[in-house]
Amino acid sequence: MNARSSQGLDHLRRLLPRRSDYRELPRSWRSDLMAGLTVGIVALPLALGFGISSGVGAEAGLITAIVAGLIAAIFGGSHVQVSGPTGAMVVVLAPVVATHGIGAVAALSLMAGVIVLVAGVLRLGRAVSFIPWPVIEGFTLGIGVIIFAQQVPSLADPGEHGASHTNVVVSAVTALSTADPTHLGWALAAVVIVAACMIGLPRIHAAIPGSLIGIIIVTVAAALLTTPLASIGELPSTLPPPSLPVLDPATLRSLALPALTVAALAAIESLLSARVASSMAPTGRYEPDRELVGQGLASMASGLFGGMPATGAIARTAVNIRSGGRTRLASASHAVVLMAVVAVASGPVEHIPRAALAGVLMVTAARMVNLRTAWTILRSTRADALAFVATVVVTVSVDLVVAVLIGLVVAGVFAIRSLAGISEVRREPLPGPPAPEDHRIALLRLDGPLFFAPADRILDRITTLDSVSVVILRMSQLELLDATGARTLAEVVRHLEARGVTVLIKGVQDGHARLLRRVGVLAALRHVNHLFDDLDAAVAHARSHVVRERSDQARAST
Repeated sequence: MNARSSQGLDHLRRLLPRRSDYRELPRSWRSDLMAGLTVGIVALPLALGFGISSGVGAEAGLITAIVAGLIAAIFGGSHVQVSGPTGAMVVVLAPVVATHGIGAVAALSLMAGVIVLVAGVLRLGRAVSFIPWPVIEGFTLGIGVIIFAQQVPSLADPGEHGASHTNVVVSAVTALSTADPTHLGWALAAVVIVAACMIGLPRIHAAIPGSLIGIIIVTVAAALLTTPLASIGELPSTLPPPSLPVLDPATLRSLALPALTVAALAAIESLLSARVASSMAPTGRYEPDRELVGQGLASMASGLFGGMPATGAIARTAVNIRSGGRTRLASASHAVVLMAVVAVASGPVEHIPRAALAGVLMVTAARMVNLRTAWTILRSTRADALAFVATVVVTVSVDLVVAVLIGLVVAGVFAIRSLAGISEVRREPLPGPPAPEDHRIALLRLDGPLFFAPADRILDRITTLDSVSVVILRMSQLELLDATGARTLAEVVRHLEARGVTVLIKGVQDGHARLLRRVGVLAALRHVNHLFDDLDAAVAHARSHVVRERSDQARAST
């Protein structure tokens, strides 16, 4: 077996579950189980609501939370990530359901899952490492705002179970402006009770599940008192058996583009969620390639059971971490809790007020907003501040995938601008004792990167040289060279040679030689001997060339 095959097998082994995933289990199993119970209760209305909002129904949302949540917990790359249906996925799925019907969602889930799985096998998970810190923090803050704002409509009106506008902030403001005062008062009281339990009880003892106790208190109070608070409501009682969705050629063609979109969303949201989670919990780094494999398998399994595509859910993941989850047992047990609810405990859970769950999510969202971090970024550099603000605004107002892309573009533009600024052409004095005709020799040192951004500036700087017969280009300090930069050098050589200026090139690095040869820079030189490794030899050749040229001019004048 060669080295490449061995490396490939090692990579595949790292994508599989292993015993070390549960190293902390003997010390954390109690808190893991309690966190799983809390997340399960929080995830229940979200799963039902997202299923209804996407158009596939509450049962599909619940199936996704159970099946995908369990598979991703076992095979994913994060110890604390909780997966299931998310609000961002609803935005993508709703038009697909409207165009292709409910029956296409299972096939779409399977196709998108395969794409995400292949991306993990091909080691594309590290792509998220190219997302700058300000963009990650902007995404996190924006998601926190969305989670908080999503709870407002259900607090303002007992009959409002979802957003009345595609933008959550607009929907929240509209709901408050038309709020039922009686219901809003009771709902805010429930939120205050839950928030007080979540904030205060852990200060008494870290092991006290504040969110769960808060939910129980509000539920009991709602049962004993006459309140207008809406409860979760009736739950589906059975799960369908697994079956393979229709995947004929016509279906594959029609769903190819939506599947790519869903896969991109699932990969980006899951990796960002896992990355944020790794900074919130003391559970070590996450494995991005394995996370993609786990999320791909989760969506595939969800599709086989009639569910919808799944992603890592930052809200439920944050609840898991804040509730004490430290190993995969927590996220796996959340799926078991949902399964148990379907099987035996749907009755009591049906009476949990939505306002109590909204309180849990509001506190979780508030904890995601780190004002100190935001202030640090805003005071750092203009580029980072702009990328951060743009990511926050677009996340809240448009979409998180678009927000990440725009944040990357903003950060990339400023990074390219900074790199272009350090690209420079410097004219240096010739080494050694001066010669009479040295003023006719230009020794130019190329510093920094030479790529598409500064290429025109470099071209203008060199080609506008006057009163020289020889130009020596020192390239030993050139840090980066792309095809545009190499073509610019070829244009420089051709332009100068056409004017009768001899070009000598010194110090071509091994990593640049092939590109310069392919683009035609070396072929544009007047002679193959005009390529040098030693500066003294290049200068000596230039001086001899100037002397010879002066002699030829003198003979011609006589």
